[in-house]
Amino acid sequence: MLHSFLAYIKYFFRSKNQYGVHSPFVYDFITKGLVQAAGPSLGPAKQFSLSLRKNKNYIKVTDFGAGSKVFKNNTRQVAAIAAKAGISKKRGALLSKTLDYFKPETILEIGTSLGISTAYMAASCPNARIITLEGCPAVAGIAKEQFEAFQFKNIEVVTGEFSQTLPHVLNNNTFDFIYFDGNHQKEPTLAYFKQSLAAAHEDSVFIFDDIHWTKDMEEAWEEIKNHKSVTLSLDTYKWGMVFFRKGQVKQHFTLRI
Repeated sequence: MLHSFLAYIKYFFRSKNQYGVHSPFVYDFITKGLVQAAGPSLGPAKQFSLSLRKNKNYIKVTDFGAGSKVFKNNTRQVAAIAAKAGISKKRGALLSKTLDYFKPETILEIGTSLGISTAYMAASCPNARIITLEGCPAVAGIAKEQFEAFQFKNIEVVTGEFSQTLPHVLNNNTFDFIYFDGNHQKEPTLAYFKQSLAAAHEDSVFIFDDIHWTKDMEEAWEEIKNHKSVTLSLDTYKWGMVFFRKGQVKQHFTLRI
């Protein structure tokens, strides 16, 4: 908690709004994407989240990542997982606006959890192909049931440890958008990033969740944004976004949104 607080203080004093950004591409993305008044209809995604927050059933979670700062054991109530680990309405809206701006046709999510962020993706891009990876069978099972109940038919759930499923999914595929939210540790995050580069193209967008969660994640973020393939990076505190646009000087922005 102390690390996150100190990281936010540093972020706050470094961050700028759209008027302090000297990049036409980033300025356009902020003004026409992130701060637009309205985006796609998110009613189905919000109802999806609400139904999970009302689910009082318990499941046994298999955690392959950094573990939880909230839960003390692996038997957890679905409603509690949704409340503590699910994407917030604000962040869901920002994700939706980002997708609406870039309009990806192929999306990969590394870390489904209960599928709340996936639902926002599906609501925002109903015609996109969405593949989402989840390590825990019990959690993936709940997500699949929800996707069927809400008739999100453009989502494919792949269950298993990412070290095994990610290479298979990336093989002979390219993705316009990849959302990294599955293992909040330095080495796995860097490994997933480097593996995913083979499936990226010049207009691909990568988003990394919780880049300031721990010192390790901040170190991972520093290495990612400084990677030779990355030409532009954005730090929004909660998210780190990277782009691979060719023909421009390498830039980094810390944004307050």
